[in-house]
Amino acid sequence: MSYQHQYVDGTTVHFPLGKVVCIGRNYAEHARELNNPVPSEPLLFIKPGSCVVPLDSGFAIPEDRGSVHYEAEIAVLIGKPLSKAPDAEEVRDAISGFAPALDLTLRDVQAKLKEKGYPWEIAKSFDGACVLAPFVPGDVIEDLADIGIRLVINGETRQDGNSRDMLNPILSMIQHMAGHFALQPGDVILTGTPVGVGALNKGDELVLELVGHSSFNSRVL
Repeated sequence: MSYQHQYVDGTTVHFPLGKVVCIGRNYAEHARELNNPVPSEPLLFIKPGSCVVPLDSGFAIPEDRGSVHYEAEIAVLIGKPLSKAPDAEEVRDAISGFAPALDLTLRDVQAKLKEKGYPWEIAKSFDGACVLAPFVPGDVIEDLADIGIRLVINGETRQDGNSRDMLNPILSMIQHMAGHFALQPGDVILTGTPVGVGALNKGDELVLELVGHSSFNSRVL
């Protein structure tokens, strides 16, 4: 199923789907659970827009490339151009929405790439590797340092995090990103995943929440 940005009320967001800019290891406990060092500066990577699929209709995962891990994240939709290290007020004004998302990872493939010192794209940017829910409007959430993200799989809470625990808060993270490459309307920021990542399996039933703002049921097809 093709993807188009939309708000939770069903309104279409008329920005083209752009790139997905991600930050790795932005929660210290998640870095530790995978035996990774906690980075001293933001660890950035990009997924192409072609890997984005909608959450609500269910989504498929590769079945022939080893373990596929879920990573629940707070997604931020960019609604205005940002570049050259904008100030925090400009960044806040450019946020068009917030949504829960899944950053999917071919964990076995990633481990082999890391062993060789190779880039992660094959493990992070496959078709369907970014699963996005509809967005709540950007002005609905006032305190960006208190946004909850929760993932329940088959009735069991697997991840339950909050933006207050991010090593790089949302506004400063986006400032840093825009200082390296321009962000455009329709781009999506994935802000990192809290502790609790693990494997997805065909038939899993999911509830993905932006706590207190939006909640969505889905399943692995």
